[in-house]
Amino acid sequence: MANKVNQKRLARQKRHRHILKKIRGTAEKPRLLVFRSSRHIYAQVIDDSKQKTLFSISTMSKDLEADLKKANSKVEKAAIVGKKVAEIAREKGITRVVFDRGGYLYHGRVKALADGAREGGLQF
Repeated sequence: MANKVNQKRLARQKRHRHILKKIRGTAEKPRLLVFRSSRHIYAQVIDDSKQKTLFSISTMSKDLEADLKKANSKVEKAAIVGKKVAEIAREKGITRVVFDRGGYLYHGRVKALADGAREGGLQF
């Protein structure tokens, strides 16, 4: 069992490296990176030119605790995180981002986070 989980993790990391060859975040158009675990989803906005994370948020964030309690599923929680990413990005003057799905399929929670960020006003 552990070997199969390790193989899946390594395959995702390989896909992510392949994706990173094509996309880079800049100061005016940073990269929105998604990481998902079995229970939580995390989003980071990264400026690759300075190699700096501008901000990050996840389902474990204290400021989202009240909103997340209303959500019934992990997909709904991911959408809430996406909307919060867009809100924080707008406060920092970011309107456009490059979406990095982190080697995951663009489906389910990853898609919900992206749709939530779009609803919040981010352009991909």
